[in-house]
Amino acid sequence: MPRPAIMTNTVLYDYWRSSASYRLRIALNLANIPYTSAAVDLLKKEHKSSAHLQRNPQGLVPALAIDGHVLTQSLAIIDYIAETRGVAILPSSPVDRAKVRAIAQAIAMDIHPVCNLGVVAHVMKITGQSDKARAEWMKKFIGEGLAAVETMLQATPGPLCFGDTPTLADICLVPQVYNAKRWDVDVSGFSRINAAVDRAQQFDAFIMAHPDRAKPSP
Repeated sequence: MPRPAIMTNTVLYDYWRSSASYRLRIALNLANIPYTSAAVDLLKKEHKSSAHLQRNPQGLVPALAIDGHVLTQSLAIIDYIAETRGVAILPSSPVDRAKVRAIAQAIAMDIHPVCNLGVVAHVMKITGQSDKARAEWMKKFIGEGLAAVETMLQATPGPLCFGDTPTLADICLVPQVYNAKRWDVDVSGFSRINAAVDRAQQFDAFIMAHPDRAKPSP
């Protein structure tokens, strides 16, 4: 069971559609950590504001104020949450932990950075490409990346990415599939991925983290 949270005001600086922010909302929910959300609107360039750059010099989301610290990088923050709150998001055996980390990193370190909106916007700017080209870029790299993840999942037990308890791999996979569907990536053939996502989305921690619930009110 998660350890009791240290009694400080936890503030999540995030953007509702950000995959990395979505991951962190799931992890906070799994750890039963109450938090206040402070929206950082990427479309309005608020992530490049001086206030946010003081929180995160990279000008990225999320950032998390917790336990008297401001932490950045979603996977690093998730590690901190797991270590300080006793949340088991990795299997017990070293080889199985490596498999789960590999799936998570294939998503967070290979698919996500190439398809980051800032990266894609710059590619479109320097090449003079159209919105159609942007969509094709997303479909190519997300589709190819998820195809590899689908193969990786053939070597792990279900129904989730690894067994029947949410792991770091599920925390990364669910937001990436949400993003894939936004860009009309065909995920219908990824039976193992779809089964894992369907199962994960039955957990309250995933339900409450969904972008539709995190979207700021008009």
